[in-house]
Amino acid sequence: MTEEFEPQIIAFCCEYCSYAAADLAGSIRMSYPPNVKVVLVPCSGRVDPIYLLHALEKGADGVYVTGCEEGGCHFLTGNLKAKKRVAYIRKMLDEMGIEQDRVQMFNISASDAPEFARVAKLMTEKIRALGPNPIKGKGMARPQSDLSVLEGQP
Repeated sequence: MTEEFEPQIIAFCCEYCSYAAADLAGSIRMSYPPNVKVVLVPCSGRVDPIYLLHALEKGADGVYVTGCEEGGCHFLTGNLKAKKRVAYIRKMLDEMGIEQDRVQMFNISASDAPEFARVAKLMTEKIRALGPNPIKGKGMARPQSDLSVLEGQP
């Protein structure tokens, strides 16, 4: 008997908008898949691309970033930076032969709990269809840090 695949998904949520929507969804008892684990970030623009890759490497089957509506970022351009970073990681995954749909970006306003729940369901269904993360636990090539380059140098 084979077990049905249940994806593990990480959602990096902006404190001002999308995390508030997640909190509201919970407060009004909206249901969304328990597969989604929410990580609070001060701004979606603070999500470094390495966090997305690290989440995949450590076992997440999918990762998404949610930020304020475009034009409504509390830090002016944070969500636009996040959008560019997510696009960069998607392109990198595609070049590595990994489904780029494992990483997504969504804009959700603070009062839109139904949208937060819809996105969580959408990502769960999408990742379930893709199957398990092919790089889970395998590690990725990491660039040397600046200090490691200096080791052994005169």
